[in-house]
Amino acid sequence: MKTAISIATILTIVISVEVLADENVAQQLIERYATIAKMQDANYAGPSAADGKTFFNREVIQFSGASKKTAKAIACASCHTANPADVGKHIATGKKIPPLSPIVNAKRFDYIEKVEKQFNKHCHEVVGGDCSALEKANYIAFLLEEKTPSTNKK
Repeated sequence: MKTAISIATILTIVISVEVLADENVAQQLIERYATIAKMQDANYAGPSAADGKTFFNREVIQFSGASKKTAKAIACASCHTANPADVGKHIATGKKIPPLSPIVNAKRFDYIEKVEKQFNKHCHEVVGGDCSALEKANYIAFLLEEKTPSTNKK
């Protein structure tokens, strides 16, 4: 019985440290993007989770093909759901997407380079161009606030 408790305790500590590490990386990214945003705009007041939530849910009209025919409005929430602590689903492929919240998904912010690569890819796909440092700082600040999947909220 002591062995089972010890193993469970060790696993809990390891998982907690992993999540804390990802929260630390997320916080480092916020600080990095906020520093850049402040250099770009001296009036920048710092990251805003509320603005990050607005950005996350903001729908952008996409265009398709060389003819630039109007397609549909999409947002980050189109694939990731309104709650980034929930499992998402890609709107085109139907593939499940792990939660964005680093508190729920221990691998979401494991490598800074990977995060930047994903920002580049998805900002171009959803927003239609590069996301600003301000938008990235706000976005991650919002993700850190979402800690509970919808099925667990009462």
